[in-house]
Amino acid sequence: MSIAHPRATLAATILGSSLAFIDSSVVNVALPALATGLHADASTLPWAITVYLLPLSALILLGGGLGDRFGRRRYFLIGLVTFTVASVLCAGAPAFSWLLAGRGLQGLGAALLMPNSLAILGSQFQGEARGRAVGIWSAAGALGGVAGPVIGGWLVDEAGWRAIFFVNVPLALACGYLAFYYVAENTDREHAAALDTTGALLATFGLGLVTWSLTQSSGRGTAGLSLWSAAAVGVLLLVAFVWNERRLQDHALMPLVMFASPAFVGLSLYTFFLWGSLGGLVVLVPFLLIKMERWSAVAGGAALLPIPTLIGLGSRSMGRWASRHGARTPLLLGSLLAAAGFALFAARIGPGLSYWADVFPPTLLIALGLCACVAPLTTGIMESVDAEHVGIAAGSNSAVARIAGLIATSLLGFVFARGDSLQFIAAFRVAALVGASWALAATACVYFYLGPRSGSRSV
Repeated sequence: MSIAHPRATLAATILGSSLAFIDSSVVNVALPALATGLHADASTLPWAITVYLLPLSALILLGGGLGDRFGRRRYFLIGLVTFTVASVLCAGAPAFSWLLAGRGLQGLGAALLMPNSLAILGSQFQGEARGRAVGIWSAAGALGGVAGPVIGGWLVDEAGWRAIFFVNVPLALACGYLAFYYVAENTDREHAAALDTTGALLATFGLGLVTWSLTQSSGRGTAGLSLWSAAAVGVLLLVAFVWNERRLQDHALMPLVMFASPAFVGLSLYTFFLWGSLGGLVVLVPFLLIKMERWSAVAGGAALLPIPTLIGLGSRSMGRWASRHGARTPLLLGSLLAAAGFALFAARIGPGLSYWADVFPPTLLIALGLCACVAPLTTGIMESVDAEHVGIAAGSNSAVARIAGLIATSLLGFVFARGDSLQFIAAFRVAALVGASWALAATACVYFYLGPRSGSRSV
């Protein structure tokens, strides 16, 4: 099949997915400005991130299924319109509650944008052209990860925090023009799985209640009866989600048959613990530098640049190495390096810190660790299940990574609640040590669940 407008199609998918990628991290550098501009209590600031991650985590698989069944371009455009309207709502928010509503709507739009942008490429390009297109799409995502926090920080410094949302509008208009006029509609109703809307709703409300109770209790330092009750109901809903997935078998949002593979279980746990530790870091470090150390927003956004830079530079070679020799060794090395980086953060961070002496060394260790393990993790996931489950396994692992970031962010209230600089730094050190322990837990998951070769399939 030949594609009529390959360049326009690629440009549209890159623009759409980049909007979703960048807005998942750019708010991190704007948190101090949001606290000041909207008079938000510091302990509630994590909601600006978690309310975006919640619908994205719970609905991304459903978003891809909707596109497969009813039209990938259609749901890409629906996601784009939703995301754009939400960005305008965020930019004009008169209060923090309005911002949260807009961020939640952004997350819903991103849950439609991200899976359908990649599905459009996968369905409309063939052979080597597909490989090149996906490679360019991935590289653009890595570049967005590098540039997003820096550009976002510059916009916050020069034009205020509302600019990071207003800038989405012209990019979305350009993306919409290209998608509407140049991207062909495409469905796969024959092979599309039945839509597991029940599972999606159970996961969304279950995660929402658990996240709310964790965020509120971590900010207050205690949990009352209402929070315990909400957490219990959330857990029950998640148990019902598992029961629903078991009942639907291969038609489920997340087929449980994949978890018959020990390698898939180990890699899923690895993803949860390592990405959970990283989710806390990327929120706390910019806030510490901007709010407590009085750095500019652009400097705070640039502090963690080694991480996406090294991931982008090294992932291709590490992916080849893992394909030839197995994913176990680089995964073990990567999580151990990350654990050392988190521990070094706990040891080095203090008042009057220096970037090159105190922030760069632990950031570099974590960056080297993630460079070693990101591509092998993807390879290991793909090799841990049968060919018919590869797509859903990759999507499920992506959802697990976002859920890990959601849970980690919801636990940061105990750090943000410390208004005094010294108290914040002390809480930051505790969080860094927790991150180190989570990275070590990830190491243990690989050590015990994966053999020398990660491709032992059981499903």
